[in-house]
Amino acid sequence: MSYKSLLVHLDTSQAAQRRLEFAFRLAQRFDARLSAILTLTRPEIGSFYVMAGSAEFLAEHERVSQEQRELLERAFKAEAARTGVQGDWRVTTAYANEVVPAAARFADLVIAGQFDPNDPESLVANQFLEHLILDSGRPVLVVPYVGTFASFGTHVVLAWDQSREAARAVADALPIVRTAKQTTIVTLGAPGGEPPGSRLPGADIAAVIARHGAAVAVDEMAATSAGAVGEALLSHAADLSADLLVMGCYGHARWRELVLGGASRTVLRSMTIPVLMSH
Repeated sequence: MSYKSLLVHLDTSQAAQRRLEFAFRLAQRFDARLSAILTLTRPEIGSFYVMAGSAEFLAEHERVSQEQRELLERAFKAEAARTGVQGDWRVTTAYANEVVPAAARFADLVIAGQFDPNDPESLVANQFLEHLILDSGRPVLVVPYVGTFASFGTHVVLAWDQSREAARAVADALPIVRTAKQTTIVTLGAPGGEPPGSRLPGADIAAVIARHGAAVAVDEMAATSAGAVGEALLSHAADLSADLLVMGCYGHARWRELVLGGASRTVLRSMTIPVLMSH
């Protein structure tokens, strides 16, 4: 298995061009085709009809959006010509939570960006990443809004708790794991009250991964509360100087909202390295 079809989601945020460059490096690494989808959001005109200066605001928003659209399209075409990566470019004003997960189903791996609370242009739809991860049926590689990550995927940390989601994430990450210099399986110590032997030893899943030619080590992380797992994983990955975290994403739909597990929410909010998530 390898990644032969990649999809990168773009927006008009400041981090979008770095994400596009990251996606091209990944496409080169796996000799993959790269599709880019740029979602454009427009303010609801009805929300501004009683505000002074609303027409000027909308005109300025449209101007900035158009400039960023043209900049990204030029960057896509220039990188495709420079790298020889085959691909296609798409721009849409359709609702991101519907159009991007649908497009993702035709890719082996999806590349998306972390929400930047200081850049409103990174907010393309309500709970966008949650919808993409839970609805697309594909692994999603989330890139932090800060950083370039030139050494991506040389030391991979796999979060393992023997769940279905974790098993899916391990399988989805194998193309990267096989080319990494080191992969560390991080298992969680059994919380208090959990019977001995209730979790599979990390050595079992490590043996499965090693059969793919990967260099694998096992590292048990101290038991912690469910709400602190995300922070502990990120801290542990930093201690190991890892440049990719792989984990299963837990979540379910409720009426009008999606609910992620505490670890997933924490990692999406606080990540400082790329994170591959599978559901």
